[in-house]
Amino acid sequence: MKFEKPNSIVISGTGSYLPKKVLTNFDLEKFLDTSDEWIFGRSGIKARHIAADGEAVSDMACVAASRALEDAGLDASSMDLVIVTTVNPDMLFPSTACLLQAKLGIRNNIPCFDLEAACSGFVYGVEVATRMMQSGLYKNALVVSSEKMSSMVNWKDRATCVLFGDGAGAVVLSASSDENTGIIGTVLGADGSDTAMLRLPAGGSAMPTSEETVRQGLHFLQMDGREVFKHAVKIMQEKALEVLDLCGISADKLSLLIPHQANTRIIESVAKRLKIPSEKVYVNIENYGNTSSASIPIAIDEAARSGRIKKGDYVLFVAFGAGLTWGATLAKWDK
Repeated sequence: MKFEKPNSIVISGTGSYLPKKVLTNFDLEKFLDTSDEWIFGRSGIKARHIAADGEAVSDMACVAASRALEDAGLDASSMDLVIVTTVNPDMLFPSTACLLQAKLGIRNNIPCFDLEAACSGFVYGVEVATRMMQSGLYKNALVVSSEKMSSMVNWKDRATCVLFGDGAGAVVLSASSDENTGIIGTVLGADGSDTAMLRLPAGGSAMPTSEETVRQGLHFLQMDGREVFKHAVKIMQEKALEVLDLCGISADKLSLLIPHQANTRIIESVAKRLKIPSEKVYVNIENYGNTSSASIPIAIDEAARSGRIKKGDYVLFVAFGAGLTWGATLAKWDK
């Protein structure tokens, strides 16, 4: 079915999910050579949520998506497109989006696919969905970011395992006849010249799973934290300014900056360079850790439900991740 081409694409519903189990820094002290003071001082993290045994990425995505649909006042049957962003899908194939489609009972004649852009995945997913919807072929879309980072960290490596957590966030995007609202502009980019900075080496076609790759621990996340920090601050600042310039909006017009929740020092550095006061920056990393692509939609849902975002507000989302990838989106809130 072809719909009338929309004047704008708006976020009509938000939802999120955090697993019940909470792993605090004090819990980590029991089996790692680390401390709450060390972890919090370097990252701003106090705790993270950990998925239960047998709780898959699609399970978390299903809860977040259901809550977003309820918030939008729409039934799953009204969705015309499903995009899931994740770095740890339930399995290599079929896509987690197809598994989610079945769990939600969404009709079987719509496109459903996964998108992998690491921590930038949500921004990428929203842009892809927006462009597809502007064709007039899709009226409502689900963009769900779900991550089970606990399944890919080495719990003996104190430099990385303390940083990550599990969770899912979702938005419903809807076509609107209103002008000058919703998703206003996005910038995306990537630089594949230094992929070793943040990666999971084994398990793909370049290095298939074998007894040797398992023995060497090559199925765990690897990260050069110092280099990631340096690049993240520079690129997130640049791309935030770039999308504001693209849209003709100055930073002082922003009501809220929602950055990828990787490290409080990164977030503070970006906000300082953009001259955005702390009260206009949403930070929840203390309780959740880095949930990769899920961090921004989780924060969006919390901010919207707590009244931090109101109709007419300009909200900026900006992310940076493995690849290296990055993205920034400016939206004018319509709810």
